[in-house]
Parts: sequence; structure tokens; C-alpha cells
Amino acid sequence: MIVPDRLAGVTAAAAVPEQVVPYACAVAGSKPQRVGPCVGYASEGEFVLVGYPLHDPRDTGAMVDAVDQALKLPSLRRITVIGSVRPPQAPAGSPAEEDGYVSVPVPHPPPAQKLRNLMRRARRELVIERDQTCGGEHMALIQPYLDGRHLAAGTRHIFRQIPRYLEMSSGSLMLSARLSDGRLAAFSVGEFGSLHTAFYMFCFRHSGLAPPGSTDLLLSALLEEARERGQVRMNLGLGVNAGVRFFKRKWGAEPFLPYVQVSWEPAAPKMFRRLRGFFGG
Repeated sequence: MIVPDRLAGVTAAAAVPEQVVPYACAVAGSKPQRVGPCVGYASEGEFVLVGYPLHDPRDTGAMVDAVDQALKLPSLRRITVIGSVRPPQAPAGSPAEEDGYVSVPVPHPPPAQKLRNLMRRARRELVIERDQTCGGEHMALIQPYLDGRHLAAGTRHIFRQIPRYLEMSSGSLMLSARLSDGRLAAFSVGEFGSLHTAFYMFCFRHSGLAPPGSTDLLLSALLEEARERGQVRMNLGLGVNAGVRFFKRKWGAEPFLPYVQVSWEPAAPKMFRRLRGFFGG
């Protein structure tokens, strides 16, 4: 049975976005569950273990112990583990996805002069507004990303769940960048539910309306929000692609945590296999 205050503690200690329980539940629709020092999410026989221990995301020994516990969950058909290393329990033939989280310190040092000039220009043309509701105009900025890019089905699903996430997470904040006539040029979403780590969750811009420096101006505003809340770093997320990596390097992003994701179907116990064969399975 889930203990609510223990799950609130998960978000408060989050170092990666998958540990922000309202976000994970909003985009996956699954049930959160503590597994030792980690959190995971169950859905119809599948379990996703976020293998970054809450006391220390780099404690690989604790991650391995948590995987052992997760493999004992009843009715488990498939397990996915994300963490800083590949768990030794994963079968040798299970393919893995690898990337890495990057972060910047908070307070953030002054950006380079070229970047400051870009933001100065954007600031002359844009007004930044705080908003918690992702409406039709925001979804209209997301749609071109869905239409014009080869995105994984999971990524497409996450983008469509942004309004639900904003409703569910009290730690989320959306900043909208508008032109003087009120038209939406860009928007970003940050997450501030963790005590020490802020998260740069999403950013979208209108290619025809947003002046250069729009997304930089929004990130700068999110970093200022993190500073005011007393957080010490902002997790800028994964590398994803060359364009995303360039943007994050421009802000001085440094490697924070490795990311390895691997999935497999645990072998059924021998007795269960014998019974399944007996009944014609």
C-alpha cells in the first residue's frame, strides 16, 4: 500500500524528473511505489524502476538491491530500469538506451556577452507571464514539433500530457513569452517540487514569431525562479539530439548523471513454467 508522505518525500529528494511523482503519474498514468531507496511505477504487469537511490543517485549498490526487490513484485511481466549503470540482473541480450543528464549550478554565473545580447533583444520584444494552464495556444506551439519531427511514440505522448502534468504538479511553473500584441511566441515549463534540484522540463517556440533569444530568456527566468527558491542546481535533462546539446552547452551545462535504460521480461519460476506447460500454456 502506498504511504502518501513517503511519496511526497520522493519528489522532495528528486534529482531526475522521473522521481517527480506528479509528473511521472501524469505522463504515464501508472501507480507509484517505493522499492527500497528508489521509486517505481506499476501498470498492468509492467514496472518501471527509477534506479537512482534517493539518498544518493550514484549509489549503484543500492540500485542493484532495488532491482532485486522489484523483480519479486507479484504479477510482474516486464521490468524497465533506468539508472546510472546497466543493472547486472538484465539479460545480456536486452538492448539498452544510453544518454546523460546535464545540469547547471544555481545561482547561475553570468552568461557570455553574446548570449546576454541575444536576451537583451528578446527582452525588448517580449513580456514573460507566469501561468499554470496550458491552453489551446500553447498546444498550437507543440503541434509543429509533433508534425515535423521523427519522435518516439513515448515522447509524443508526453508532449500531449503537458496540460495534465501542470494540473497535477503543484511544483510546476509555466512561463509564457508574449509579443506586445499578446500573441504567444514561446513558452517553457519548469519543475520546482524538489528541495535541491530544479528541472527544465519543456520549451517550445513559434518559429515565425519568436525573436532570437526567446528560449534563452525563458531559461534565464526559470533559473532566477530556482535561485529565489533556494535550489542549488537545475537539471537540464538529457542530450536528446545535437541541437538540444548545443543549446545546453551554450549555458555551460556539465554532465550530471549517466542515463541507462534497459527492459526485459523476467524468467518465470521453474514451478510456474511446469504448471503452465501442464495446462497447455
